[in-house]
Amino acid sequence: MVYTLPGIRFPAVPALCKYSDSSFNGDRKMPLSLFMRKESSARKIVGTKSTYDSNSVLSTSTAASGNILVPGSESDSSSTLDGESEISGVVSEDDQVLHDVDSQTIEADEKLMDQAPLEEISIPSKSSLAEPTVRSIPPPGSGQRIYEIDPYLLAHKGHLDYRYEQYRRLREAIDQNEGGLEAFSRGYEKFGFTRSAIGITYREWAPGATSAALIGDFNNWNPNADIMTRNEFGVWEIFLPNNADGSPAIPHGSRVKIRMDSPSGIKDSIPAWIKFSVQAPGEIPYNGIYYDPPEEEKYVFQHPQPKKPRALRIYESHVGMSSTEPIINTYANFRDDVLPRIKRLGYNAVQIMAIQEHSYYASFGYHVTNFFAPSSRCGTPEELKSLIDRAHELGLLVLMDIVHSHASKNVLDGLNMFDGTDNHYFHSGSRGYHWMWDSRLFNYGSWEVLRFLLSNARWWLEEYKFDGFRFDGVTSMMYTHRGLEVGFTGNYNEYFGFATDVDAVVYLMLVNDMIHGLYPEAVTIGEDVSGMPAFCIPIHDGGIGFDYRLHMAIADKWIELLKKSDEDWKMGDIVHTLVNRRWLEKCVAYAESHDQALVGDKTVAFWLMDKDMYEFMSLDKPSTPAIDRGIALHKMIRLITMGLGGEGYLNFMGNEFGHPEWIDFPRGDQHLPSGAVIPGNNFSYDKCRRRFDLGDAEYLRYHFMQEFDQAMQHLEEAFGFMTSEHQYVSRKDEGDKVIVFERGDLVFVFNFHWSNSYYDYRVGCLKPGKYKIVLDSDEPSFGGYNRLDHSAEYFTFEGNYDNRPRSFLVYAPSRTVGVYALTPDDSELVEGETKTKTEIEIKTETETETETETETETETEIETSME
Repeated sequence: MVYTLPGIRFPAVPALCKYSDSSFNGDRKMPLSLFMRKESSARKIVGTKSTYDSNSVLSTSTAASGNILVPGSESDSSSTLDGESEISGVVSEDDQVLHDVDSQTIEADEKLMDQAPLEEISIPSKSSLAEPTVRSIPPPGSGQRIYEIDPYLLAHKGHLDYRYEQYRRLREAIDQNEGGLEAFSRGYEKFGFTRSAIGITYREWAPGATSAALIGDFNNWNPNADIMTRNEFGVWEIFLPNNADGSPAIPHGSRVKIRMDSPSGIKDSIPAWIKFSVQAPGEIPYNGIYYDPPEEEKYVFQHPQPKKPRALRIYESHVGMSSTEPIINTYANFRDDVLPRIKRLGYNAVQIMAIQEHSYYASFGYHVTNFFAPSSRCGTPEELKSLIDRAHELGLLVLMDIVHSHASKNVLDGLNMFDGTDNHYFHSGSRGYHWMWDSRLFNYGSWEVLRFLLSNARWWLEEYKFDGFRFDGVTSMMYTHRGLEVGFTGNYNEYFGFATDVDAVVYLMLVNDMIHGLYPEAVTIGEDVSGMPAFCIPIHDGGIGFDYRLHMAIADKWIELLKKSDEDWKMGDIVHTLVNRRWLEKCVAYAESHDQALVGDKTVAFWLMDKDMYEFMSLDKPSTPAIDRGIALHKMIRLITMGLGGEGYLNFMGNEFGHPEWIDFPRGDQHLPSGAVIPGNNFSYDKCRRRFDLGDAEYLRYHFMQEFDQAMQHLEEAFGFMTSEHQYVSRKDEGDKVIVFERGDLVFVFNFHWSNSYYDYRVGCLKPGKYKIVLDSDEPSFGGYNRLDHSAEYFTFEGNYDNRPRSFLVYAPSRTVGVYALTPDDSELVEGETKTKTEIEIKTETETETETETETETETEIETSME
């Protein structure tokens, strides 16, 4: 029997694979095999006492509680390791330090450990180590600067100070009992399968189980062969010594499970810390795979991780649906075909969805079953590493869409009811169930849940070299009502009170603390729709610590407007939505993401052009009013979102060229308990792919939108306007349907009017000089009508206009955007000075702004003088 995945084959020894049923329950006859022993008793177990009470919780109230049960407290006096001295119960004033030692030193240390008895291993002195690279997690700060940043928070100082004190106490407890956050976040070195030179150790936290055994292909699924022992903290453990020939007791690629006698009966589970899992042919539940390839098969990273860019331009993607064919695509194909496309389009980061293993493909990767395992549908862990390394070679950051907000409710191959209890990793009862997502909710007040999630985040950064995360469903985490059926109005009482899940907020502070301390170049983005204050303020100042929040209101606003006629679009409403973000808190803006592309919703292009997209996108057919309007507004919507919406920008793959239709994962009919049937799509992959060929085809109008999106990205790369401190909206004219704003060295002129074009239209500006067009949505290569002259020069006039000290005159055709930049002095110009969409390579240098010219340029003063 051979289990096959794209790019990998897992042969199973026939004698070790015969079992009586697919659930792996029941006794097996032990065949004659390599694993036959004279004695049928379990292997000798090497056990150690843990440093914590694994079943303790840190907080017991719905909002927050001061009753914290942590190891080392008066109620838990037996928390330290045998033979170890106790650590002082205060947070260290020094940074927690991690030393990166070179591979030769590590190999030397491993040889030393292999040769020494288990009780007599000596650790090399510091002087014998190679010069380390130091990474540190700073100690907690005062947490008080948030009141200077936002004085409105003073009304909620009691709650915020309490929250910060909970964070400090938790850091203190981790320091005292685990040796610090750096060590605590390396749980994958203790739990799950760990291999040494003499054998394999397997540990699992399952306090609800009364007995446990490791079963798998390696022991013919015999539940009596490898019995595990339990310590006082609910951690089960077994040590499997190497075979006589030195080979590991569990072959690489073989299936493994843990069998437990639990309160809900005998249960076989995939190990919680499993690093790989696959779905065998003809079976529904996944199988855990012992993944430990030989050294020659392990992928070795060749390229350094890129530095964090000043502005993120993110290409949101899904590997499985990234093929033009109706198939599940592979990591290798994505690496070879899609990454070069992303680079060419001008994006500097790729955000990959559905990395963590999820048994239900149609969940879009959000119902995670195996948190430490990359999705096996697309290939092997080594192929994923190769993908990431190739992205780094291209200079692209790789962000992972990580799911710590909830988990699949699957019992057979997920964490749900892992040890037979309802409250193992999750809250019990209704608090532990998300009725809208049909999934389980973590208990962030549990010591072991914190270890699991913190280690999970670090695992992906350390093992796979991801450059950061987009944290999914953060709003659901931060409130006990999960954000369901709640309309956030911006009233601060909505953010701070008994509806706040302080345990979850403190976890978010911890994970950001760990990530930014150990990986300073890593990026964290939080998906929060509530507008939680201080969400993107550093932790030492009292914030939650994210780098960016997703500006989710923008996409909702565009859908709202697209349901209306053009006459009903309010320029002031558009501007307010785009600039409505908190001071000093960066946002990633987007006109649409994967959410709008799903079946049941519609993309911006589909809202605009609808059924005409099926017949009139070919250049050999005449256009229609719907197509002309759709292409024009598609370009304008995306550029104004990038121009005003935030300090980062995101696009879901394919939407840059107006991908037609929707995403529909393969699915069968769903039979509801009520008897109703939700029709499926006969498990079709037809609409679970990306038709990149449409955007590339120069004979289709999709190509116009793709070309404009590419020019837009290169414009930002050349001028860096998204992160400029200078931004000012000078006009939002409801009659003319015109929006004018400055950002960085650029002046943007948007004319949303459906029929009116304006000659000699005066626009205000800050800096004097000569302006020229650097981007024009009306270019023929973008599907426009070539109404602007790119050789024209626009000279400024002195005198106040729209509250700007200067102005110049432009032509603003209907449904177009023109972007103007100051040119260098004539003496600096070279032949062919006009820059087109593909020639934007320089950022013009201008004189330093004076104090009087910059007095209204902060983000809080972006509101304009003219309605």
